[in-house]
Amino acid sequence: MSHDVAPFLGMGDVLTPKPPEAPTLDPRAVDRRGAKRFRELELAIDGITASYDESFEINNLESSALPSRRAVVDAVRHLLPVIFMGFYTTRSLNRDNLRHSIAEHLYAAHEILTEQIDRALSYERRLGRTSSTSVVRGEDVALELFRSIPELRRVLETDVQAAYDGDPAAKSIEEVVFSYPSIFAITCYRIAHLLHSAGVPMIPRIMTEFAHGKTGIEISPGAVIGERFFIDHGTGVVIGETCVLGHSVKLYQGVTLGALSVPRRECNTQRHPTLKDGVTVYAGATILGGETVIGEDSIIGGNVWLIKSVPPGSKVTMKDK
Repeated sequence: MSHDVAPFLGMGDVLTPKPPEAPTLDPRAVDRRGAKRFRELELAIDGITASYDESFEINNLESSALPSRRAVVDAVRHLLPVIFMGFYTTRSLNRDNLRHSIAEHLYAAHEILTEQIDRALSYERRLGRTSSTSVVRGEDVALELFRSIPELRRVLETDVQAAYDGDPAAKSIEEVVFSYPSIFAITCYRIAHLLHSAGVPMIPRIMTEFAHGKTGIEISPGAVIGERFFIDHGTGVVIGETCVLGHSVKLYQGVTLGALSVPRRECNTQRHPTLKDGVTVYAGATILGGETVIGEDSIIGGNVWLIKSVPPGSKVTMKDK
């Protein structure tokens, strides 16, 4: 055996060449490159800072006066256990300690929402977007929201039941609450809708966009949605601000309930469609326009593009368009 070969190589072993030694760097050259990068970084910072002198609408430096997105999300995270306590608790629950568990989360949510709603209202008043004589207080709005939670839980019960009844793959109610993204998105929407209806700016949209980011389901807090609402799978669903959905509506993934392009001066009119009770819309369908009404118990097939009303009991497919 040649002395040029290592003595313990087995069948299939390959000699790995010794890597070349790393070149020795001149410390002075390193310092020069570091100084150059520092100067370039400082120039970039100067350029960004100067851009804040432009008349851009996004150049708002009053962040301390604005609501905190993180705080609003924390409030949602406290409200979810209040609504579905048995699914979020980390301790054993019974009727004796239930009230304490609810109070623990509701006191925290009360403190957060009172401050954040006051911030949102004060900011809008200062910019002249709402009446400067408004006497609405964040605490009043938060307490009214909390008083609405028993009814909110009743409605969410119908949504959860609709998901279980409408999906043969669902093995239990518990599985639906724990794992279905639509239940999370619908819950956040129903909380946000109550605040939107109370005239609270910004915060409702922060809540629904938090759910959008986690689930891929975008529901505007301004939409009006009846009971027993179910979104199957859900990714890519968009429900616009002025949509009106009746009871027992079912949507599949990729459905858009959107607006036709309208001038901004018409933004306070109904721009999005109405779906009456019992409507089912299959994956990828797009329904547009404030004058578009889908009649009761209609079925809209997958990938349909619809900008006109259909009567009750209709079945619309691609070939029917």
